[in-house]
Amino acid sequence: MSDHHPYAPSRIRALPSWLLGRAAARGHRLVADALAAEGMRMMHHAVLSAVAELGPVSQAELGRTLGIDPKDMVAIVNDLQKDGLVTRTPDPKDRRKNAIEISADGARRLRRTQKLGDAANAELTAALTPAEREQLIALLTRIALPE
Repeated sequence: MSDHHPYAPSRIRALPSWLLGRAAARGHRLVADALAAEGMRMMHHAVLSAVAELGPVSQAELGRTLGIDPKDMVAIVNDLQKDGLVTRTPDPKDRRKNAIEISADGARRLRRTQKLGDAANAELTAALTPAEREQLIALLTRIALPE
């Protein structure tokens, strides 16, 4: 993908919203490309990460927690199950629901994709010192998640 960006007037290029958008687009591209090396898409990685953290979890709860449309969640979980990365079993608390859990293969794949994502984020912030990276994360957190 080209690094050429469409022209933006200098006044716009100085806006935090424009800069955040450009940084987010670059970060998304770097992470998506890194995950693709493992045959993983970003949404699949997010769902697999959430299953690892929350599981066993119902598909509906997973969708609500991540803000993913139920139809999309079905497709993503189907893909992850087909690849042997998650298991879907009847929920012992409610047999009408399925409990989604990460498999051993899923845990191994997740460790690899997390390393790839970390490397992509390191590339994104390579121009910063470690202290500046920490400061950037703190500032972005205050902007993205205001109290």
